[in-house]
Amino acid sequence: MKVLKFGGSSVSNANNIRQVISILEREKEPLAVVVSAFEKVTDLLLEASNLASSKDIKYKEILQIIEERHIEATKELIPIADQSAILSQVKRMLNHLETLLDGCFLLGELSNRSSDAILSFGELLSSYIISEAVKQKISNSSFKDSRELIITNKHFGKAVVDFTITNKSVAAFFHNDKSQIVILPGFIANSNDGHTTTLGRGGSDYTAAIIAGAIDASILEIWTDVNGMFTANPRIVNQAQSIEKITYQEAMELSHFGAKVLYPPTIQPVLNKNIPILIKNTFEPELDGTLISSEVFPNGNPIKGITHIENISLLTVEGSGIVGVAGYSKRLFEVLSKENINVIFITQASSEHSICFGILDSDAENAEISIDSAFEFEISQKKIEPCLVESNLSIIAVVGENMKNHQGLSGKMFSTLGKNNVNIRAIAQGASERNISAVIMQKDVKKALNSLHEKFFEDDVKQLNLFVMGVGNVGEKFVDQIHQQQKYLRENLQINPRVIALSNSRKMHFDEEGIALNDWKLTLDSGEIANKDEFISKVKSLNLRNSVFVDVTANQEVSQTYEHYLKQNISVVTCNKIACSSAFENYKNLKNLSRKYNAPFLFETNVGAGLPIIDTLKNLVASGDKVNKIQAVLSGSLNFIFNNFNEESSFYDVVKQAQKEGYTEPDPKIDLSGVDVMRKILILIRESNYEMEIDAIENKSFLPKECLETNSVEDFFESLKTHAVHFENILAEAKSKDCRLKYVAEFIDGKANVSLQFIPKDHPFYNLEGKDNIVLFYTNRYVDQPLLIKGAGAGAEVTASGIFADVIRIGNN
Repeated sequence: MKVLKFGGSSVSNANNIRQVISILEREKEPLAVVVSAFEKVTDLLLEASNLASSKDIKYKEILQIIEERHIEATKELIPIADQSAILSQVKRMLNHLETLLDGCFLLGELSNRSSDAILSFGELLSSYIISEAVKQKISNSSFKDSRELIITNKHFGKAVVDFTITNKSVAAFFHNDKSQIVILPGFIANSNDGHTTTLGRGGSDYTAAIIAGAIDASILEIWTDVNGMFTANPRIVNQAQSIEKITYQEAMELSHFGAKVLYPPTIQPVLNKNIPILIKNTFEPELDGTLISSEVFPNGNPIKGITHIENISLLTVEGSGIVGVAGYSKRLFEVLSKENINVIFITQASSEHSICFGILDSDAENAEISIDSAFEFEISQKKIEPCLVESNLSIIAVVGENMKNHQGLSGKMFSTLGKNNVNIRAIAQGASERNISAVIMQKDVKKALNSLHEKFFEDDVKQLNLFVMGVGNVGEKFVDQIHQQQKYLRENLQINPRVIALSNSRKMHFDEEGIALNDWKLTLDSGEIANKDEFISKVKSLNLRNSVFVDVTANQEVSQTYEHYLKQNISVVTCNKIACSSAFENYKNLKNLSRKYNAPFLFETNVGAGLPIIDTLKNLVASGDKVNKIQAVLSGSLNFIFNNFNEESSFYDVVKQAQKEGYTEPDPKIDLSGVDVMRKILILIRESNYEMEIDAIENKSFLPKECLETNSVEDFFESLKTHAVHFENILAEAKSKDCRLKYVAEFIDGKANVSLQFIPKDHPFYNLEGKDNIVLFYTNRYVDQPLLIKGAGAGAEVTASGIFADVIRIGNN
């Protein structure tokens, strides 16, 4: 014989009940079918009873909703010819319920016994209506009130089953009953003196398990609205997978720590009889679901699931008076037991100086008062401290029967959480090594679950969540490159980049599931008004794992936000040179924050666009080499300009062309004034482990004073026309010396300068063409022949690829 249980979502309305009946029709074995109340009805009954006991007449409105749902379901499920008697019975039950609620209203109180009586009507109504609907399709079916079979003590609200009496009663009934299908209400029972009791929320699972154990069922099937137990909560972890097979012990651990598909006490009655449990989806019955049994599968992933409990408080009692004192823990937990407070999590320091335990937030205040009262003398003598309470916490648990046979799992767990800046408040691991639990802040649950799931279940594919600010010329190319390479990155580098947010100067748009990049421009145009502070706030509140802020602007205000991101363990990738060339104190602060919060701060494109200049320099310094001298042409735009400036093209025309092709900053004066090159050489100097401020760099400007003092881009271009002769004279001088014009940055003997220089034919810079950059590093190891890096140093495509490369570095970190 099989036992099937259908939960509230499976019987929430007439259509769903018809689906249940179709499942029953396909079964050949005799069935005991346990059903829950219609979805949310138990909550409505609880609300109505609380309103009634508070003398709030609104309980009648709730009662009306309950009545309408059951009457409507009856009319939809039962043919009109057969409705009269069934509707009359439903109405009688509803009238009885109304009488109980009216009594609570008149008395202004709600005892536990009355509460159980009221709550029982959810299952009584649903099971009666469903049993009558089943009879319409399967004639050899019947109804049995579970209260006539399951006997408990008088602990109303969560009664304890008397298995000696119950097992005999259930076995005798099913031995004598000849029905093909017996419908029974879940959740409810009778006390040994004849009053209705309940088995706790989720008790319908327990009812089914009690019956299965008593009759030695071949299997217990739990039918719900999901495809079995999952590796994590699919509502929080999108990539969660259905678990095919799992042991009783693993299932108990997962259900205890919040896997709501199964009520924790369910397993015990069937575990003793070695009866397998199959969790199935009512709405996709063809899927396999999850099989729970005693069988251990040694191969495969040792982790079966990651789960959590929310709304936890961590209580800590500590003091020198605890150390070596026998019976202290006994006294502590007796206090909690007397207050009927369930302890979910316990850990104690080996020094015995402190003990901490996790309980539900709702019990925290009572626990604190009770403990401080019980240990009032020790507290007054300063032997122990008053109880410390921390709330708004959650417990996350990694569960697996085979974890004990695999080294390093706890290390992986904690390093993964650490890399994502998830602070661990307490840790517990049983000797069975079946469960590793940690207490974390509740706000970090989503990030923690997704990070751990990614680590243990997703073939180590690392999801990067990108928040991109600035989608102009370079930013557009960057987004397009991400779109183009997403599949390649996932398949070859195990990196899954998702763009969560985009922003330009006008609009911004967020999508926690990732913005579709095939039409991102339209999406952004319909976004909300751009606001830098609101952007930061949203990034923080999402609190996603592996978050990366990508700054593709040249905006000073944006550069000043980096520390906010780094402090939240959000990596920063930027082509914006302002931050790293700002005050040395700020530069060092950003580097320190990056190390402190384990959040990479990468700015390869600050110098040389996509060229690996900074990365090479970092490797030199890290290997113990010392940079003594730097000579470089660092402005692709200036190199482009002076390579194309000749007698046929005016200086104005060439600068205009460079701006049009995206080689200059939006304001070309930043390039031509030398400020951009000063920033770049300063960054290289700082990355070479020298301390320097930008005003220590000598700027030998080739621009006339009037050009430097212009106040707008338009005025600057006009000044270039006005001083055309000045630029022609510079070009003529270079020609006369058989030299080429190059804008050079130098760092020698601790001093730095930038200037336009006449480069002779025998110099490495002479043949530098187009928009190329070149850097010469003279170090302790590279003395006579410098380390030379050369290549394209400007342009939207190469700059975007440099940003892309930094993002990949984070993905590979």
